[in-house]
Amino acid sequence: MGLDGKFVGEDGVALIEEYGADAFPFTRERREELKSMDDAKRRGGRLEELLGCGGSICLISGHDRKASVCDDKRKERRFELVGKTIGLYFGAHWCPPCLSFTSQLTQAYNELQNSFEVVFVSTDRDFEEFDLHITTMPWLAIPYKEHKTRQDLCRIFDIKKIPSLVLIGPNGNIISTNGRGLIALYGARVFPFTQSRVEEIEADLRREGEGLPRNLKDPKHEHVLKLDMAKAYVCNSCGKHGRFWAFSCDVCDYDLHPTCLGKPFSG
Repeated sequence: MGLDGKFVGEDGVALIEEYGADAFPFTRERREELKSMDDAKRRGGRLEELLGCGGSICLISGHDRKASVCDDKRKERRFELVGKTIGLYFGAHWCPPCLSFTSQLTQAYNELQNSFEVVFVSTDRDFEEFDLHITTMPWLAIPYKEHKTRQDLCRIFDIKKIPSLVLIGPNGNIISTNGRGLIALYGARVFPFTQSRVEEIEADLRREGEGLPRNLKDPKHEHVLKLDMAKAYVCNSCGKHGRFWAFSCDVCDYDLHPTCLGKPFSG
């Protein structure tokens, strides 16, 4: 209800949950204004607008999480993001799929090194969970105390489930909101995460598959192996992880890298 006693026509509770004090005076016009501001940030907001706390970029890592939140060292994190592709990683320690995806993302992150930076946006239930969580991560994180920044990012990018990974290009534009799917399926190979790169990978995979037999026998296994496509598997010959093409057994849980055909068991 407004100062004139008239009903403003908006759900004030929902507005406050989404925008906090910024929702005042809780009118339809104010909601539309706030939505427009979110859209502008999502379409190509500057890093300091997306990640800022108190007007400056404030990021931490597992190595300096005990330091003060906005000291000079922390502000220098801004320069680590310039010219890079950024992944905003939304997750929580209590979520088993997040722990699994963190492992996949870490592998891709380590392979890409200086070309790709990740910023963790915590949805952990308390600081202790957050503190424990980021010690397992090699990248940066928004401080847990910056609740508004974390909440704003979840709202701006319409995060409905975790883990989620939003990919932002060096120019500030969104590349993909399905970073999780891209990393899980293609790993670091999909960088810089564009649709054209996905199409290149798919074309390469088709060519690779055309050069492989559909069925074969290998001395290391008693059954016929069939060519298959797998998101991830562990080769029973070399013991290493694999993805994409594999020779698999329909009878038992056995997978083989195409490059391990005819080779003796490792170890």
